[in-house]
Amino acid sequence: MRAGYAINGRYRIIRSLGEGGMANVYLAYDLILEREVAVKLLRLDLSDDKAAIRRFQREANSLIELDDPHIVDIFDVGEDHGMQYLVMEYVKGMDLKRYIEKHKPLAYAKVIEIMEQILSAVKEAHSHGIIHRDLKPQNILLDEAGNVKITDFGIAIALAEETMTKTNTLMGSVHYISPEQARGSMITQQSDIYSLGIILFEMLTGRVPYDGETAVSIALKHYRSQMPSPRSFKQDIPQSLENIVLHATAKDLTDRYQNVEEMQADLATCLDEKRTAEPRWRPRIHVEEETKILPNFYDEVAREDKNLTKTIQITPEPKKA
Repeated sequence: MRAGYAINGRYRIIRSLGEGGMANVYLAYDLILEREVAVKLLRLDLSDDKAAIRRFQREANSLIELDDPHIVDIFDVGEDHGMQYLVMEYVKGMDLKRYIEKHKPLAYAKVIEIMEQILSAVKEAHSHGIIHRDLKPQNILLDEAGNVKITDFGIAIALAEETMTKTNTLMGSVHYISPEQARGSMITQQSDIYSLGIILFEMLTGRVPYDGETAVSIALKHYRSQMPSPRSFKQDIPQSLENIVLHATAKDLTDRYQNVEEMQADLATCLDEKRTAEPRWRPRIHVEEETKILPNFYDEVAREDKNLTKTIQITPEPKKA
């Protein structure tokens, strides 16, 4: 999209803000309301793809339903010469990934302030049956006043619209996906909670808990490897704050926070003096009814690796303007 073009004669393109898997985002100027806006345009090569158009329109409809100061506002939805577009609030600032890199180590009070705003937005989405599915620092914006705005609900799914078992492809960044998401299993609101735990880990330590040479190797760690202790990277992290990370990222769904409200309540008191001597949180011990012996463990691992390779499809990170 060239600079100067006015979409529907109203939104004049200024410059590109980024490119994603299914849409490109531009900074534009609203000629009627005289303000800067962000315009998301479905890629031209997808203009005849009915599934992509439905997904794009679902994003718009889902966001319009949401009412929270920490979710990017939607101003307009339309079509111009066959191009599907979505006009959103323009957030002038930086994403959380860059904010962490620029300001680390973050003060714990600041970490909690940011996380409280994120939880508020996710709670609102979940109350409407919407799972974000791609929560990561790159999709969390901070404006110049430090206010949080969550964006990119492009792969959010309204629970009422389609079953959560349809997960043949996995979208999102592998560093933040839940174990069940990595396996291609059922995705629930607790999958978002897992991602929130990873984001909290990164705000506290300045790094992600798992890394590897390939997406598959990282995904394997999400559901096989024990969550590293944030305090092993930064010893002065309060145990009560580390416990929130451990609780949110529990492998077993029965151990993980059941909903965002539980995580909010825990976060609200984590720096209270009465919690200074809190013991380390540990998942409940799950005892199998009988010990299962795998005849060839390494064959099982190889099979899982092959399945994960088919399952995982990583959404490209948007290009920086």
